[in-house]
Amino acid sequence: MKKFRIYCSGPLFCAEEIGGMSAIAKVLDDAGFQTFLPHRDGLESYILRFSNASFPSTISAIRTRVDYAIFSLDAYELIERCSAVVCNLNGRVPDEGMIVEASLAYAAGKPLVFFKNDLRAPFGGYDNSMLTSLVRGKIVKRLKELPSALEYELSREPELISLPGGLKKAISYGKRISSVLENLPDKIFGKNSPDEIVSQVMEEALKEH
Repeated sequence: MKKFRIYCSGPLFCAEEIGGMSAIAKVLDDAGFQTFLPHRDGLESYILRFSNASFPSTISAIRTRVDYAIFSLDAYELIERCSAVVCNLNGRVPDEGMIVEASLAYAAGKPLVFFKNDLRAPFGGYDNSMLTSLVRGKIVKRLKELPSALEYELSREPELISLPGGLKKAISYGKRISSVLENLPDKIFGKNSPDEIVSQVMEEALKEH
């Protein structure tokens, strides 16, 4: 049986949020899926440690490029490498990045599942219909129900969607970043600081291929 790769999208800027996302990934991993978790597998794993402090000078100087690199890698994973997307809507309001990723998945015709077991929502207990209408099924309320919801969405006939040029360019860049990350020597993660790693990854990925 094919091992589907699932993109896990949601808030990840504090310990509680990271714990919630890790719990989602664990349920899916235990069910036989492979998961991509941005704070664990993406450039965010190096950047997030600075979220509550001043950015190192080498990263601050290229912040716009770093942001685009994060977007590109995540877009590549979401659209090209992953078979489906699970979005965590928990929180007083849904995470902004998750909303963008849900919209990208919808526009790309990706199977999409929403999860929420948090009663907080701005519209009388309901999230904005512009967001919730992106999914065809009901919002999943129990972690243990996520695997079956994904299997159902993955069983549907996939849609073939033409992507805009700007997004294709970002995905191509994200693919190069992914390749660089996967081929970094283990020794670089020892004494090198996170900003040095990010700078090296971006420098390598920007080289002409």
